[in-house]
Amino acid sequence: MAQADIGRGLTVLLAVACGLVVANLYYAQPLLHVLATSFGTSSSTAASIVTATQLGYAAGLLLLVPLGDLTERRRLVTGLLLVVALALLGSAAATGVVLFEIAAVAVGVTSVVAQILVPLAADLARPARRGRVVGAVMSGLLLGILLARTASGLLEAVVGWRGVYLLAAVAMVVLSVVLLVTLPRSVPNAVGGYGSLLRSTIALFRGEVVLRRRAAFGALGFAAFSVLWTTLAFLLSGPPYRYSSAVIGLFGLVGAAGAACASFAGRLADRGFARRATAMFALAVLVAFILIALGRQSLAALLAGIVVLDIGVQGMQITNQSLIYRLRGDARSRINSAYMTCYFLGGSAGSAAAGAAYQLGGWRGVCLLGGVLGLAMVLLAFGKGRAYEREVALARAAPGQA
Repeated sequence: MAQADIGRGLTVLLAVACGLVVANLYYAQPLLHVLATSFGTSSSTAASIVTATQLGYAAGLLLLVPLGDLTERRRLVTGLLLVVALALLGSAAATGVVLFEIAAVAVGVTSVVAQILVPLAADLARPARRGRVVGAVMSGLLLGILLARTASGLLEAVVGWRGVYLLAAVAMVVLSVVLLVTLPRSVPNAVGGYGSLLRSTIALFRGEVVLRRRAAFGALGFAAFSVLWTTLAFLLSGPPYRYSSAVIGLFGLVGAAGAACASFAGRLADRGFARRATAMFALAVLVAFILIALGRQSLAALLAGIVVLDIGVQGMQITNQSLIYRLRGDARSRINSAYMTCYFLGGSAGSAAAGAAYQLGGWRGVCLLGGVLGLAMVLLAFGKGRAYEREVALARAAPGQA
């Protein structure tokens, strides 16, 4: 990019934009029990709404995000936001669970705007500040994930679940106009056509061992995250809690510690401590599900587990992205596409497995599934190999010690 460094105002705008867009994926989670009742379906079928959204998002990551290296990003972003608005209107108008799931896939596919904006922020930042800038933008994205649940639960109590999606559609139209006026024009980095672009994305994934290792961390972490948030509404709406949608939505605020951790994780990566941070965040995910298991009867343990899980998953996400953005400066959108596709495939698998685990084993089955995912992250964090050695070299390229 021609601009020497990204300013504070644009960083904040990109953070807000990422938060608003990614929130579209999570409005349904605290409302699953309401949607199940509205559509006359089971809890496991309602949980498939989350899976449909995440699968749509994974498809968008694979098929649309690489366009950020091929086309002018401002035009791509603002156009996609208008399509998101139409998909959200479809969600609001759905008369059955199948129609809602179709709209959910469309919302997922087009809400990848956030993953076009994150590489844009990385391109605009100086190398010495890239981790902090990405961390700041990701803080907005993570707050969007968390506060979407709170906003959705509270708004449902006032305007109903259809009103939630109508308001989200309006927000996307307004955001499209603001970004059209504010975003700088970008210069495409890739040459060739769309087909060659997709092939090069696959080639990047096959050729970059660090990208594959970090994609594995991301997929496992987001699967664990989805295991909790896909089933939490069912736990909290039943005995012994019996909370309303508005109260369930407030649990999103508990995870704000994860968003606060994003900037901290970015600074660790900038200073060369990515490997140590990886082990710390992986252990946090495992410990979180021990606390969450106790949360079946203890609200304090449940709240503590949610905080620790969000810190572990979001801290790992920032660490992963800080490393993969050092691989190829000319291909950040494609690298992000490959990474985030794996990330959301992991999330969709976690959501699908969580619905089945809750149906078969209740809360104990959910926590066992999450604990297994956390253990897999820990084993991967302490394993060594070619990817590990490559990460050591990347870490040493940053100021500080690995």
